[in-house]
Amino acid sequence: MERIYFDNAATSYPKPAQVCESMLDYIQNVGSNVNRSGYKDAYKAEDILYETRQLLCSMFNGGDCKNVIFTANITTSLNIVLKGLLKSGDHILTSSMEHNAVMRPLKQLSSTGISYDNIPCFPDGSLDTSALHSMLKPNTKAVVMTHASNICGTLMPLSKIGDFCIENKLCFIVDSAQTAGLFPIDMEAMNIDVLTFTGHKSLLGPQGIGGFILKEHMIERIEPLISGGTGSISHTLDIPAFMPDRFESGTLNIPGIYGLNAALKYINENGMENILKKELRLTEAFLDGISEIPEIKVFGKDDIINRAAVVSIDIKERDPSDIAYILEDTYGIQTRVGLHCAPTAHQSLGSYPKGSIRFSFGHNNNLEEIKYCIKALKEIIYGI
Repeated sequence: MERIYFDNAATSYPKPAQVCESMLDYIQNVGSNVNRSGYKDAYKAEDILYETRQLLCSMFNGGDCKNVIFTANITTSLNIVLKGLLKSGDHILTSSMEHNAVMRPLKQLSSTGISYDNIPCFPDGSLDTSALHSMLKPNTKAVVMTHASNICGTLMPLSKIGDFCIENKLCFIVDSAQTAGLFPIDMEAMNIDVLTFTGHKSLLGPQGIGGFILKEHMIERIEPLISGGTGSISHTLDIPAFMPDRFESGTLNIPGIYGLNAALKYINENGMENILKKELRLTEAFLDGISEIPEIKVFGKDDIINRAAVVSIDIKERDPSDIAYILEDTYGIQTRVGLHCAPTAHQSLGSYPKGSIRFSFGHNNNLEEIKYCIKALKEIIYGI
């Protein structure tokens, strides 16, 4: 049975061939660490890291590439930023559509004298921006927000939130897990102070590589969460004050960075806008097809305006887990089922506690797969 992969919101698959080739080249032909050794292969690896920082800065208009920090994933990035920035007595705003990569650190921090409030969202996942000013407190320090819901794909108005943060002297932290590599993100134009990213979703890289980009004025405001060897100023036990060493301790995932480097070049060569257009065409075809099935409820928007290629559904009087199992077991269609690590978002969408079946499309999918999936859903529901 042919495999049909509709779980790209969890991790994109398949990766571009260049990604695999670049990682293999490093493992087979380079293998050296960076910042620790003074021979040509180590410098070769360092060149790739530097180039990757430049590619990321160029994609997001992130300023100085020394302010690109590599981590294991976006969850690590968010933990470093939130726990390094917020202090007892601080208040932070977020949305009710957040992933647990934001919500769990905030819940954990709430036991240390830090408070947070969720800006309400409408049942289609869009942000109620009219509530922003009324939720401000004298001790509000920052806003942290996803760019797009990992459940329904609804986009948040980053530019509007960025303006709000500028007006009220707040730090603006963005979780770009579902959008980096697909949607234009301009840190300068959108007034984003910290952009967190992960490599393995729409950036088309491997798992285990992510990071964050800081505006210059944020460097001293965030206390490093992790400390250790950096290969620099090793005569002192103090954490380096300069970037990127201030936040990059220990051995980096260099094979992952090689893969991300190749993925970024692939996106640039193929055009981010072209990749997005294809994914949204597939999303539109799927939404149109399931609109003919009254037993299916779509959570969030029923069109492709202001959304990513993520669709979550429920089928009347059917268990989502059973449907997801049949889709793979009988038809080879791989989806994701459950709460998708975002319970507060499901509460906003009206899908809590049951959860949903999530279909997330990538640019390697095609229209025939969409048609086949709609046919499979009809057969499952109507027994034909």
